[in-house]
This record gives sequence, C-alpha cells and structure tokens, in this order.
Amino acid sequence: MKVRLNEILCGEALSVLKTFPNECIDMVITSPPYWTLRDYGVPGQLGLEPTFQEYLDNLKAIFREVKRVLKKEGTCWANLGDSYNENKCLLQIPSRFAFMMTDELGFILRNEIIWHKPNAMPSSVNDRFTIDYEKLYFFVKSKKYYFKQQKEPMKTKDINLPNGSIAAFGSLQLGRHKKRNKQDQVGRSDYVGFNARYKVPKDYRRNKRCVWNIPVRPFLDAHFAVYPEELIETPILAGCPEGGVVLDPFIGSGTTALVAKRLNRNYIGIDINPEYCKMSEDRLKGLTYKDKQLIQQGQLILELKI
Repeated sequence: MKVRLNEILCGEALSVLKTFPNECIDMVITSPPYWTLRDYGVPGQLGLEPTFQEYLDNLKAIFREVKRVLKKEGTCWANLGDSYNENKCLLQIPSRFAFMMTDELGFILRNEIIWHKPNAMPSSVNDRFTIDYEKLYFFVKSKKYYFKQQKEPMKTKDINLPNGSIAAFGSLQLGRHKKRNKQDQVGRSDYVGFNARYKVPKDYRRNKRCVWNIPVRPFLDAHFAVYPEELIETPILAGCPEGGVVLDPFIGSGTTALVAKRLNRNYIGIDINPEYCKMSEDRLKGLTYKDKQLIQQGQLILELKI
C-alpha cells in the first residue's frame, strides 16, 4: 500500500501502521495517551490497560511497527508522562519505555529532553513536590541518521555566583574579576583553560541544550492533552528534511500536522477517535474554535479546502 500524504487517518494506531510499506517515513513524533490519566471514550483506546506492563506491551507492539516504517536515516521522538500507583509510588513509565525501546526494539537513544513547564498546573498534594516537567525522548534507527543542528543564544551570565561572577561577556568587557577559577571563566571568549581550541561563536549562539523551557498553551477545543507547538518545532526542524514525511500515530488535536505543514514538511496523522480526526482536519483548514461555534449556530458558511 502506498501511503497517502497530508491526511488524517482514523483508526487504531497498530492496525493502520500495519498497512504502511517498509521505510516510508522520515520522522515520527508523538505523545501517546498516558497510562490511567484520561478516558477518551473510545473502545480499544491506549492507556486504560489494567496494568502499566500491559500498557507498555501495547506501546511496544506499536513502536515495533514505527521502527519498520521509519527510514534507515529516520528519527523518532516520543513525549511521555508518568503515573503513580495506589501505593503513591512513581512508576517511572517514561524510563521503562526508554529501556524497552533500546533493549527490546533496538532503537538508539540519542537524548532525553526535559520539557520544563514554567506555568505548570498547580497541585493540591502536600507530601511531595509539584511536577513541572515531562520527558521527550529522541531515538534513531541507525548510527547514521538525518539531523540538522539547532542552536540557541548563549547564556550571558556565569553560573558560579559564589565568586562574585556577573555577566560573563560583561565581565570580559569591563575587565573585572581578573583572578577567577576555571569554572568561573567558562563561556568567556578569553578562556583557554579546559580546551585551548575552543572559541566562542561570533554570533554568540551555541548547540541547543536538553532542558526546554516552554509554557503550556491553552486550547479551547474539546481535547485535554495538547502539547504546545513550540515543543515540536525544534524536533521537526532537526529531525526531518524539508519536504520529508512526519508521522504522528496519536495525532489528537492535530498539532503535529499543523507544525509540519507550516515548516514545509508532509504529514500523516492517525487517531482512533473520529472526533479528534475531525478536529485535526478543521485546524488544518484554518477553522478556529470560534468559527466552529458560529457554524453550529448557522451564522457562518465557508467553503473549506486543505
């Protein structure tokens, strides 16, 4: 079967993936339903298994197919949250998933990225700390894979405040703090302590780090688990060539397809819930939540094309 590009396919992820030919996808990025977190009201949905081990077994079957359809140089990104058991113990499901991907399916784990949420939902618990992050795993299928380096602005402040450090570049320009230890001088253009060959880039941009500070964004439509567009922009730019194919086996509200389309990549989305498939298609047509409310009220008639 030849895959149809730029479409949302309504069906169960494993069954739909089995219809795809081998090595036809450049990149997979997805956020599977988290275990026992929500009931989306659809028979056969992932995430409501009696045990977390059954949940992981189902994920393993799906990602075995993901590996099959991924090109040899393809990349795979998965955002996964954790759960607690009845004894209040954190189950470490994301870590278990990562071990399963490498030890049982043969993926290569390149990065564990921390998505820090500065506006995380407040928690009512008082016997542990509020969780304000999730993990995004970056896997590849083989040692040689597509990757376009992504950069970010260099930090302008030293990290060793006990020695009176101020802005690293400002310190250099002002000639202050001549006698500082090596750690204090890291990031300064005159620093030659650990590696004399290192030169600060002229544009003061560095290779992107693994802690991404991205706020949660509100979403008005009837979907409870929408990751922000900023979270997947970097992976798509880094892990899929322009004109390539991005697959999301749990497309949900369509964010992956929306970002892929904006970044000049093709997309394929899969979701088991017909309402979410329709929601994704509406977003791709540029139809907003307000537009749909007006349509329901008979106040707006549009001819829409993807």
